[in-house]
Amino acid sequence: MTEKSRQYTHGDYTVGWICALPETELVAAGAMLDEEHPVLPAADPQDTNSYLLGKIGSHNVVIACLPAEMTGKVSAATVAKDMVRSFKAVRFGLMVGIGGGAPYYGVIGNNNARSSESEDEDSEEEDFEDIKDIRLGDVVISLHSKSAEAVVQYDFGKSVQEKEFIHTGGKLNKPPNIVLNAVAMLKGQHERKGHKIRELLSKMVSENPRMATKFQYPGSAKDRLFKSDVVHVDGKKSCKACCGPSDVNLVKRKDRYDSAPSLHYGTIGSADQVIKDATLRDNWAKKENIICFEMEAAGLMDSFPCLVIRGICDYADSHKNKIWQPYAAATAAAYAKELLLVIPGQPVMDLPLIEQIGNKFMQQLTTLRQSDEEKQCLQAFRTTDYETQKNLNPKREEGTCLWCLDDERFRNWRDKSTSCLLWVTADPGCGKSVLSRALVDDPELKLLLNDTTICYFFFKDTSEDQRSPISALAALLHQLFTSEIGAKVIRHALPAFQENKDKVSQYFEVMWGIVQDIALDPGCGKIIFLLDALDECESSKQQSLIEKLKGLERMQIRHVKFFITSRPYWDIEKGFDTFVQI
Repeated sequence: MTEKSRQYTHGDYTVGWICALPETELVAAGAMLDEEHPVLPAADPQDTNSYLLGKIGSHNVVIACLPAEMTGKVSAATVAKDMVRSFKAVRFGLMVGIGGGAPYYGVIGNNNARSSESEDEDSEEEDFEDIKDIRLGDVVISLHSKSAEAVVQYDFGKSVQEKEFIHTGGKLNKPPNIVLNAVAMLKGQHERKGHKIRELLSKMVSENPRMATKFQYPGSAKDRLFKSDVVHVDGKKSCKACCGPSDVNLVKRKDRYDSAPSLHYGTIGSADQVIKDATLRDNWAKKENIICFEMEAAGLMDSFPCLVIRGICDYADSHKNKIWQPYAAATAAAYAKELLLVIPGQPVMDLPLIEQIGNKFMQQLTTLRQSDEEKQCLQAFRTTDYETQKNLNPKREEGTCLWCLDDERFRNWRDKSTSCLLWVTADPGCGKSVLSRALVDDPELKLLLNDTTICYFFFKDTSEDQRSPISALAALLHQLFTSEIGAKVIRHALPAFQENKDKVSQYFEVMWGIVQDIALDPGCGKIIFLLDALDECESSKQQSLIEKLKGLERMQIRHVKFFITSRPYWDIEKGFDTFVQI
């Protein structure tokens, strides 16, 4: 039987390709197939996806697109879940489509830029690997580094500051090493010989002539980068009126050697809303090293081993338009094909099935599908930027903080029903906050608290909010409600929210009542609330918090635990004299 006459089944497809836009991304994806396979009948009656099937290199690929006009993380999670349910042999995923780029201002012409004429001698030695001169049509590939994740999830905060970005946690499940190794191999090949995107696009057009006009390169003249403080003129469809006399509002950039797209590797920011604000774009790009913004990858957080590939179609500012979308979708699809062509087929078959982690999809979908009231309730507890406060503390040095692995008191507190509270006390500079951050962030130490939801707050006497136990409780609850068990536990907060609305996060007693209700519900699973530097908590409220903790201990609740650090002050020591101490 020849390859083309072979009858394929659902179990033959090992690569899942997900896209969001049917008229551009799906079209480009289909055009990359070396051969197209017949549609298979539904394998699961609850699967509402439509699929495009085919082969690229040695891989059978199943392509699914989000429903028309339904972009965003919930739709992405739903499509991925159904794909894995029907195509159980899928080993890894590719999220391929368009995104907004975070440009580099490295030349004359932008009031926020580093001018090339004013660069000092040190800047001449700048590491060019850190400079991402992103242009429209370029391709961004999600890739983690020692200091940054491949994808970070964020949201638009309202309680902290209007239109402020808030990091909401969650990490993209890394693709298998065979995919990451292929990315590394391509990077090396491209340094020597260049990429094959233009060749693949030419082949795409020759085989699909109807795509020629729509998916062609728009030209560098239509690649306009506006200065950050230039906002699109209301009521104008075109951006010509925004350019100003002699294009004074545009950033002047050096012409590239040719029109071939450049490839960039780094962090992609994902949220449920389109970003159209250059100032926010620049702030968040600087804070999290984000080089691309999109809307779907957050739906695959923690559950779908996936590489995200985005063609840059705009600069995530108010001047967004759709001119570059077809070409950007095509360049992203071309990179995805080039990547698959260097991944050997047989080793992929030996990888574990994504279907084996399907329960995580269900948990995540439940969390994403919150009611409007639950979303409002969740937002009410976002009162501080607790992530930034945590990250002000240094990361642990290699080989440090590992004493937890062998400390009997730590293991007993974690594993046994001895006490719900562990108090770690030491003098200043001994690394208490470093340990606290490591328990939250460091993969090696997080394994000590496996299958446990960890929520944290780092007290600091630098501001009223950071000293407040009210802020601490609000932060702990907000993290809990955005976690995998959020859908289970947020119902304990709804009665208080219905009574107090947005003020619910202003009342210590009300929030402690919510904590207590959650602690009395064994269905919530294992939870650890980490409070760092309790000695920097507002002194007038500190004892009230300690008394609440002692009351929780008397209730003999063991699935909700508290990990607390402080300096060895006598008043705290007196309050904690009956608890486990390290």
